[in-house]
Amino acid sequence: MDKILVTSALTYANGKLHIGHIAGSYLNADVFVRYQKLLKNDVIYIGGSDDYGTPISLKAEEEGVTPQSIVDKFNKSMRADLAGLNIRLDNFSGTSHQNHIKDSQDFFTNLNEAGYIKKRSLQQFYDASKNRFLSDRLVEGICPFCKADGARGDQCDECGKLIDAMELIDPKSKLSAETPIIKETTHWYLDLPKFENELKDWLETKTYWKDNVRNFILSWLNEGLQERAITRDLDWGVPIPLENTDGKVLYVWFDAPIGYLSSTKEFFQKIDKPEKWKDYWLDKNTKMVHFLGKDNIPFHTIIWPAMLSKQKENFVLPHNVPANEYLTLEGQKMSTSRDWTVWVEDYLQDFEGEYLRFVLAANAPETRDSDFNWKDFQLKINNDLNNVLGNLANRNFMFAKKYFDGNISRKNELSPNAKNTLTEVNDLASEIGKCYANYEVRKATKLFIDIARIGNKYFNETQPWKEIKTDSAKAEETLFICSEILRIISIVASPVIPKSMDKLRKMLGLNEEFFWQNLAKNQHNFIIDEVERLYRKIDDNEIEKQINLLEKKKR
Repeated sequence: MDKILVTSALTYANGKLHIGHIAGSYLNADVFVRYQKLLKNDVIYIGGSDDYGTPISLKAEEEGVTPQSIVDKFNKSMRADLAGLNIRLDNFSGTSHQNHIKDSQDFFTNLNEAGYIKKRSLQQFYDASKNRFLSDRLVEGICPFCKADGARGDQCDECGKLIDAMELIDPKSKLSAETPIIKETTHWYLDLPKFENELKDWLETKTYWKDNVRNFILSWLNEGLQERAITRDLDWGVPIPLENTDGKVLYVWFDAPIGYLSSTKEFFQKIDKPEKWKDYWLDKNTKMVHFLGKDNIPFHTIIWPAMLSKQKENFVLPHNVPANEYLTLEGQKMSTSRDWTVWVEDYLQDFEGEYLRFVLAANAPETRDSDFNWKDFQLKINNDLNNVLGNLANRNFMFAKKYFDGNISRKNELSPNAKNTLTEVNDLASEIGKCYANYEVRKATKLFIDIARIGNKYFNETQPWKEIKTDSAKAEETLFICSEILRIISIVASPVIPKSMDKLRKMLGLNEEFFWQNLAKNQHNFIIDEVERLYRKIDDNEIEKQINLLEKKKR
């Protein structure tokens, strides 16, 4: 039995969740966790909100409230959205939790005492009209590397390179749109060059990582690591644990990943096992898997392992970082500032959470950017879920109810066609397991719909509506094979669409707990009781409403 610690990237607590968050780091993690539980592995799923930073304090100022109230509001909103999508974390915390403050300060102290932190005076951008030093993310300009406009002061999303804000071309303050002045301040830096050789050796062992992740970080490493500031001039953040440093807090990229640790500790405190966190963070047999979007790759594959490696406790390092690429919307890059996105809260007012899970899984941006558009959403639900999977269940169950009172018995000897069909289905089911294990949710989703297609094809070819008139045993064999196919689908599709697969199992009369090892156990007699449609069709009016809402945002 494997021991696995799964995390989703902490979501910044200055806004609600949108579909980009779900496609980037939540759905893929939830699917992976559900699969691991089907294998009976020891897995916990940890996450939370990233509570500190300038945007949160600015939003609090605008609304005349405390930063903590902003954080609490959006943390609560995120929990509700995740519940609406049936994404189940073992613990969803936040970095303003007291445990997190202590853990973050301990990380800083340990690195500082071990000689991996430097204190430096430097020139920093300052917005004179706002009387405020500007954090890297509050400065935008032209990337010094690829010359793309809109690069932030810490990273360019276009080329992926980390940036020194002072190197931006034509910098502008995001607070006032004015050109900032330069003032001197003091900050503490993580001495990343000291980790370079050690990190290269470690990353060379990660030959099993996704190509898009491995190539990204190896090219970054080959250019040479630079010292990175880990403090900021703010009044909302984790205070630096040093004397005479009022107004200096830890930079959010430094303290945010420590939130995985503090959230794990909080989880075990809640269940009265306060020391059990060590079983996952200090046991070298633990596989720590971080799910995130590609903008977080360097922080989790370079900086975070460096931080972990020099603590007094012997922490495990990331086993895998299966980062996803970006999700676009109707062919355009998503932008929360322009409200060009689909907010989960809004989505759940009109559609079932299960439908979004399916569509995002079927179109997951695993190795390249993918696009969400409402017409495709409608097609995938109506054609794949309703017309293929839902249709197989409905026609099979209705036939069983009409001619066999819902009782479908397994025959001792199956026909060659029936055996071949089950062999084909079981081969695909095995392939689906490999997909889940390799973070290929998109392919797994296609394959379980393919299994449903095989079931429909078999039903059509055997023609039980004709067989029932001349050979009821043959008709019953058809219903058994299709029910068995549906039973297999109810297992292999459950990581992606768990709610409807639970409903399917109940209609099949299967109420026992199930695991991946049950796939080959085709010893069931099926008792079909109450039959209801698994899915509904999405009509054109519903989609037009969503498209019109987006069109209004363009104006």
